[in-house]
Amino acid sequence: MPAKILIVDDALFMRKMLGDILKKEGFEICGEAENGKEAIEKYKELKPDLVTMDIVMPRMEEIDGIGAVKEIIRIDPNAKIVMVSAMGQHALVVEAIQAGAKDFIVKPFQPSRVVEAIRRVLGE
Repeated sequence: MPAKILIVDDALFMRKMLGDILKKEGFEICGEAENGKEAIEKYKELKPDLVTMDIVMPRMEEIDGIGAVKEIIRIDPNAKIVMVSAMGQHALVVEAIQAGAKDFIVKPFQPSRVVEAIRRVLGE
């Protein structure tokens, strides 16, 4: 069974790009979310094997990526979350890892690095 992955990013083209990279490697994209609140709801509903979580998403009354990580880890302490960050977001990445994320990948994506991080976190 391929691992089921939930992709969280506010940008549709980023979700598509990441989805394409992962599908080529045989992963199943079980869902997408465009903000932290939706990510938490989809996590509960879909129970994915892994989540890719954009760190910086527009904050309305919404929860940002780090807030979503904290909430998902609260729901499921064994959740596997890989953060997606742009260059120069080091402090946020550290905060996300402290909140329970397992690894991070950087935009612009290097497909090999994305796949390596996902496989490592899944324990493949």
